[in-house]
Amino acid sequence: MVDRAVVLAALDRVIDPISGQGLVAAGLVQGLVVAEDRAGFALEVARDRVAAYAPVRDAAEAALKALPGMTRVSVVLTAEAGPAPRSASLSQAAVDQGRPKAPVPTDRPANVRRVLAVASGKGGVGKSTVAVNLAAALSARGLSVGILDADVYGPSLPTMLGIGGQPAYENGAIIPHEAHGLKAMSVGLLTKMDDAMIWRGPMASQAITQMLTQTRWGTAEAPLDVLVVDLPPGTGDVQLTLIQKTPLDGAVIVSTPQEVALADARRAHTLFQRVNVPTLGLIENMSGPVFGQGGAEVEAQRLSIPFLGDLPLDAAIREGGDAGRPPVAVDPSGAVADRFAAIAARVVEGLKL
Repeated sequence: MVDRAVVLAALDRVIDPISGQGLVAAGLVQGLVVAEDRAGFALEVARDRVAAYAPVRDAAEAALKALPGMTRVSVVLTAEAGPAPRSASLSQAAVDQGRPKAPVPTDRPANVRRVLAVASGKGGVGKSTVAVNLAAALSARGLSVGILDADVYGPSLPTMLGIGGQPAYENGAIIPHEAHGLKAMSVGLLTKMDDAMIWRGPMASQAITQMLTQTRWGTAEAPLDVLVVDLPPGTGDVQLTLIQKTPLDGAVIVSTPQEVALADARRAHTLFQRVNVPTLGLIENMSGPVFGQGGAEVEAQRLSIPFLGDLPLDAAIREGGDAGRPPVAVDPSGAVADRFAAIAARVVEGLKL
């Protein structure tokens, strides 16, 4: 296992051409993550010096690759945040930032037929729980299903599926873990459970890109029918990176019935509209006397998108997630599985599978 102190020492032997100090002493190493046989960090410099620091980034990569036991290295050269150019109007820049352009996707992951995003505008609505059980319900229909945990700051997939340990590598490809009939990949499998991902947007985006494109989800002989991507809450870097890197065949938005959650669900739907990704529908989670009922169905009607179904607040769902035993997978004839089966049927129709 590569030692963090050894990594820091190696990086400090790479000299910053401006200060004459090592990269660590100069404060240029941001968000360093060291796990088993790999390391990555962001090399953050002033905007006008990015091109000049490309050789420094290359030298840092070479220094890390030379360490015994190091198999994978990621050094992202990124610019410090700063004010807009003087020639730009602040108000116009704000307007432009609020108008994301629909990017041209590069390609879907190899041997994957459909990519489905599970999103929420707000955290804490049970999106990851829904993503895992929806993936299990799709698998129960006889589909080959994978799930990618794209929440690099709060990965929950290892806990919810009861998996752990470094994934294997074969011919440069990541071999996903398999559990409950699903192929699974998460940044939580690459780091220790209590590690904090102190990463800026570019580092997080690169991690998602690598897991998305370098994981062997399927083969030419046995392609994956659906890759379910559990997005982090919000409408930021990770969502835009995913849209840029692969054509999404549809998105499902999860919300609780309260207005405070529905308002953020609207924002998520607006993002997908602006980048030409179809919203397949809205799911109401934790429905019942505690948080209310019916709010998501009314909102779906207002947005003119399908209402996929409601899921009551159920202790079995919470207990199954904590124990790594998704109720849809371990109790396929239960009430929870029945509800998810109905939602999965509507999702399959939307994906045209």
